[in-house]
Formats: sequence, C-alpha cells, structure tokens
Amino acid sequence: MNGVNKTLYIPLYGKAYVSRKGIILNDQKAEEIWAKEGFALGGKSRSKWLAYYMGMRSAVFDDWLRRQSIHKKDTLVIHIGCGLDSRVQRVGIMDLCWYDVDFPDVIRERKRYYSETENYHMLEADVRNNAWIADIPKDRRAFIVMEGVSMYFLPQELKQLFSSLRVHFIDVRILMDCYTAFAANASKFKNPINEVGVTEVYGMDHPEMLEDGTGFSFVKEHEMTPKAMIDLLNGIEKVIFKTVYAGRISKNMYRLYEYRSA
Repeated sequence: MNGVNKTLYIPLYGKAYVSRKGIILNDQKAEEIWAKEGFALGGKSRSKWLAYYMGMRSAVFDDWLRRQSIHKKDTLVIHIGCGLDSRVQRVGIMDLCWYDVDFPDVIRERKRYYSETENYHMLEADVRNNAWIADIPKDRRAFIVMEGVSMYFLPQELKQLFSSLRVHFIDVRILMDCYTAFAANASKFKNPINEVGVTEVYGMDHPEMLEDGTGFSFVKEHEMTPKAMIDLLNGIEKVIFKTVYAGRISKNMYRLYEYRSA
C-alpha cells in the first residue's frame, strides 16, 4: 500500500486499543484484525492518547448514524474511505443498503476480513474521481460518513465530490472531519501520519466554503470528544486528555462538520 492507504492502520489500532480496555467503543473486529496481523506501527501512531482520540471520533460518527432515519425505504449509507473499519457491524445494517468505498488495494485487503451480502457492498475506487458514484443506485436518500479522509482532498476536489453526490441522490446528509489550515501546515512536520510516509494534507477554516456551487448547506459543528466519553477515562488520564486533546489546542487543529443537501 502507498502512504495514504497505510494511514488506515492508525485508527484501526486506536479502535482495537480502546475496545480491549472496554471503554468508548466496542469493536471486536478491530481487535481481531490487529491481533492477527500485528501491523508495524511505532512512535506517536501507538500513543494511547491518539488511540483514545481515534476511538472517540469513531464513536461520534457511529452515534450520528444511529440518530438518523437510516432504516427508511430508499435510504442507503456510504462510508467513504472505509479502510478496515467495522462500522457496518457496529451500527448494524439489517435490511439497509450500505456501501464501503476505498482505494482498490485497501478494498482487496478489506475483503480478507469482510464479505459482501445482498445489502452490503465494497467498492474499489479513488474517491477523488467521482465516477464511482455511478455504481450506486441513484435517486435515494444517502447518509455519508467521511472519517479521516477529507484532508487528502484538495478543496476543489471536495467541492466536486459534494456536487456529484447532490446530483446523484435526492437527499444527502454528510458528516466529515477535517483539518484546519494551520493543522495541515503543521502536519508536514509533526503528525503520526508522517510515520507511514504521508506529508501532503489539506485543511479548511470555514465550513461554509463547501456551500458555494455544491447544492449543500452547512448544518453545524459537532463535538469530536464529548464529555461523556472523556469521563470514561481514569484519573490523571482524564485530566491530560481533556486539556491536550479536547482543549483549545485540539480545536484549533481539527473540526467535525455536518452538511445537508439544500
């Protein structure tokens, strides 16, 4: 895998770590994959603080999906940049149509651990090339999660993706995390993704920029590290995490935005 694709190991480790501890996220699939493969990660990539952050971020995305009317007729879920994530199992697809989308070599790796069904599908695609959208039934209501992926898009590529999704579906909701411009610049010098060879990322400071010409409206900013999840940590860990990873410094680096089609 190239550097961008290898970044999937970082959140996988974080989810396996918190799941083993029995806090924040129950992800037995992440535990299984990590224990079986033992991917080579070191340095900040295996920091417990980053693991807590990755676990909380994923739990927030899961909770957002659970709160949506995803089980209504003609509705589907798309997880863009799915990596080896088990969200489809954590949220529960039941009779829901669900698409996990990622680069071809990531999906080939993913198929070692997951199997497609009548309702669950895995698509091989460079998601920056919007041709993959045509492989999904159109004129549906779509709930889309983009976790840990927007920072690899140029701003214009994000706009093009949003526009293509708006044309294809009758109603769209998107939850997406992103770097700020400051974080993108800082990431060239100090970021766990550097340890798997990634140095080029992008950020944005104004979520409204994606409204221009895309057919979407910015809904609101979500909390990436909710107090209820931080309270699951113990003693000094809670204090340190709240100060460093959920404080002003963190919010100057990383944001979580919701959009809906206008």
